[in-house]
Amino acid sequence: MIARWWRGWAATRENGDAYQELLRTTILPWVATHPGHRGSYLVRRDIEDGVEFATLTLWESLDSVKAFAGEDYEVAVVPDPARAVLSRWDERSAHYEVVESPDGG
Repeated sequence: MIARWWRGWAATRENGDAYQELLRTTILPWVATHPGHRGSYLVRRDIEDGVEFATLTLWESLDSVKAFAGEDYEVAVVPDPARAVLSRWDERSAHYEVVESPDGG
């Protein structure tokens, strides 16, 4: 299994709330429709200059990540509505092989 890690920042709490709702209702359900998707985590923390988010999406294989993100699979996938409320984001995602998980995988 492959874990895809990405971060984005909102400059205000209001934009952070809007981004979180957008992820919950639209973006993460859309990501979940892609073959090989095995789940998503969203974490949030307030920081001095706004709100930081990180997403961890789980994928069956690197091929399934490429089917989602494209051949240059490290490029961040940031839909336009997310770009409207985020002040900045990682341009590239990091990928890790999952070697241990709560279910023993």
